[in-house]
Amino acid sequence: MARKKITVVGAGNVGATTAHIAAGKDLGDVVLIDIIAGFGEGKALDMSESGGVFAFAGSVTGSTDWEAAKDSDIVIITSGLPRKPGMSRDDLLARNVAIVKSVSAHVAQNCPDAFVIIVCNPLDAMVHTAAKVTGFAKNKVMGMAGALDSARFAYFISDELGVSVGDISGVLMGGHGDTMVPLPRYTSVAGIPLTELMAEEKIDELVERARKGGIEIVNLLGYSAYYAPAAGAVKMAEAILKDKKCVMSCCAYCDSEYKIGGAFVGVPVVLGGAGIEKIIELDLNDNERNALKESVDHVKQLVAKVDEMI
Repeated sequence: MARKKITVVGAGNVGATTAHIAAGKDLGDVVLIDIIAGFGEGKALDMSESGGVFAFAGSVTGSTDWEAAKDSDIVIITSGLPRKPGMSRDDLLARNVAIVKSVSAHVAQNCPDAFVIIVCNPLDAMVHTAAKVTGFAKNKVMGMAGALDSARFAYFISDELGVSVGDISGVLMGGHGDTMVPLPRYTSVAGIPLTELMAEEKIDELVERARKGGIEIVNLLGYSAYYAPAAGAVKMAEAILKDKKCVMSCCAYCDSEYKIGGAFVGVPVVLGGAGIEKIIELDLNDNERNALKESVDHVKQLVAKVDEMI
């Protein structure tokens, strides 16, 4: 049986980490595409040599030529400008629309059957860009944000409670940014509702920290996070390649669901061999519904700007 093929676009911090995690998990052959000659090739060679320590079966190759990505099963797009201190995700819009538009055209030409996972910011607007340019079915184009945001929220909870992060599951919805909507009511620790284990004031504090999790790291490092975003993207790729039917939050296309009316936003989904196989609709209370509407409205404002650029 032929190995799966995963192309990662962009050999910077996020892309290289994504490629290395995917290779280490034996998800298939990994191709690292970058516009800078030697950059993807050098990182791919370094990763391949790490296979002599942590053995994996698939190959890792780098290239500037999209021919190397031909017929990939999954394409993970990490290329784009990262945030710097003082920047919001929205500040990246015009530059990254141009980059994702170009990349998506190559994906459509060389990988017509691929699933596409977007990592670059502003996330929801970039997923819209990729979907529009590729013309792929809506279940095949998605964004990584929910997997990352849920992981951040889970870590903050585990650190506060002194429990295993693996026992924590939660749901985050809406756009990837300051208006994201963590749902404490649907967050649990080994099945125990978070509200039974933590005071409301502390939960609110961690919700706010989750919303600003990205800029917290930008302010510390001087550039964007990459370990956790890469891990989130690979988790999604693995769910698709192995048809795991994972329930997780990610940026997916919603129309009638949650009365969103046609936009890519963060929602809980079932992710498997057919990509986004189901949108899970939760019974939101008035506060949650209003917060989601505010977040979706912000995404739609960005998307309207994107449509003027494409």
